[in-house]
Amino acid sequence: MFEQLVNGLTQGSIYALLALGFTIIFGVLRMVTFAHGEVFMVGAYAGFVVFTHLQDNLVLALIAAVVATFLLGALIEIVAFRRLRNAPHFSSLLVTIGFSVVLTQLARLIFGAEVESIPMRQIEGLAFSEIRIGEVYVSYLQLSVLMVALLIMAATFLFFRYSRLGTAIRATAQDHEAAMAMGVDVNRIFTITFAFGSMMGGIAGVLIGFYYNLFYPTMGVMLGLKAFSAAVIGGLASMPGAILAGLLIGVVEVFSVDFVNSNFRHLIAFVFMFAVLLIRPQGLFGGGQLKGARGD
Repeated sequence: MFEQLVNGLTQGSIYALLALGFTIIFGVLRMVTFAHGEVFMVGAYAGFVVFTHLQDNLVLALIAAVVATFLLGALIEIVAFRRLRNAPHFSSLLVTIGFSVVLTQLARLIFGAEVESIPMRQIEGLAFSEIRIGEVYVSYLQLSVLMVALLIMAATFLFFRYSRLGTAIRATAQDHEAAMAMGVDVNRIFTITFAFGSMMGGIAGVLIGFYYNLFYPTMGVMLGLKAFSAAVIGGLASMPGAILAGLLIGVVEVFSVDFVNSNFRHLIAFVFMFAVLLIRPQGLFGGGQLKGARGD
């Protein structure tokens, strides 16, 4: 029971991290990106390449994913959103769909369509070494994934609440025109915000790739949909809501394997989303502005 709870929290923390990226982007730009799952996949492959071909160091793999997805996010914002700022919203959405297709096909060309894995000799120390916490045995890999995800989420809250750039992002999320009148470079903030949200997806990609030791071009499709469900459940502009919903989906999904057929576990996130939205259409912490960084 307790081991399953830890499994659920570990998996849920990755959903939460990916959902946090959705929330940050939507809370500021008021737009949803359909390329978030593929950015997640790019981050996973960036970490995979560094870990397997350069140095088997998880920290370096995370840094590679951060750099790759931050730059990719900035590129997507400039091409899909800045240049289409005055166009209908569906134009930007279609461009992000195009990015998702391009990124998937590029991954197939570079890495092939087959599933890649890190040689077990490189991660056996993390994967098979365990520590005992009370009555629960947790692998070093599991503990590393959970701790990294929680630390990144905590650092994100601190960044938005106390840093000067975080304050500018919150001001832009609250009122674009007023922020511009106060001297904030709104276009720069939009690009940084999108890149920052994409970076969250990249980190999540490395963590889930290492957790399951599976890397393939379409790995972001289902996880991206689940993370979007978590963001919707939490209330699209709510950072605490995205985190809570991601953790809940992970726990419910893991326990559903014990009590329901494992073939249905991918339905849990969407059934949960429908149930929550029927009761509370705006989500658990619904609102129109980026929430959570000010203690709201």
